[in-house]
Amino acid sequence: MINYFAIFTIVKFRIREFTKEYHYSILAPLTSNLLFVIIFSTIDRFYSLSNENISFVQFLIPGLIIMVVAQESFDNPSVSIINSKQIGSFDDFLIAPLSRVEIFVAYLISQIFIGLVLGCLNFLILSYFISYNYFSIFNFLYYLLLIIVFFTSIGSLVGFLTYRWDTQSTVSNFFISPINFLSGTFFSINALPDEFKYILLYNPYYYVITYFRNSFYIKSEINFYINSIILIFVFTTFLLTSYIFYRGYRVIK
Repeated sequence: MINYFAIFTIVKFRIREFTKEYHYSILAPLTSNLLFVIIFSTIDRFYSLSNENISFVQFLIPGLIIMVVAQESFDNPSVSIINSKQIGSFDDFLIAPLSRVEIFVAYLISQIFIGLVLGCLNFLILSYFISYNYFSIFNFLYYLLLIIVFFTSIGSLVGFLTYRWDTQSTVSNFFISPINFLSGTFFSINALPDEFKYILLYNPYYYVITYFRNSFYIKSEINFYINSIILIFVFTTFLLTSYIFYRGYRVIK
């Protein structure tokens, strides 16, 4: 039987923790995005980085929103779980009358709320720098939700399997950051030589960023094949993390 009260308690605790540390969880990524926008908008005036019939800043802002939500969705659960393991509070979750999968679900639900708040807040602030005639709130929230589920699953998995900060930093520096920077956040696929385009054409994350960006400016047709691949990719990651939580591999040192 699912322990809804325990899940709600963990969710409430993590949301309260997120709001208390607003200077780190909200203001820091928002400030970083504002600096990116200010710097690149200044550069664009002198070097004309504009492409695809929109200014470079308009192209950049959706990617920045995705990037900050993805990074926070990885960092928040991984840091929280590792920290709770080190101070011993994670043992309280293990001896409570709830399963390890329910712990993961609680982290996921809380991170969905956190990620959506962070994404919407960045959108409201950064929309000051762009203008658009079309905006799809459904596509905006849908692809943002996919990003949150995917990176929260990875972050929870890393936090669950390790006890050391250097492992978390290694995954963040050598996987999370590269996949964010090299998946079309700062550049269009048209800027790449033909022999390198296949790197993005076979990258599901690139299509998530592309469709998310289109939700700001273009009423594009839904490619059911690509979206099915994206859903399978995200759902597989979710199932893998759920299974490892269920098995409890290395959860007790």
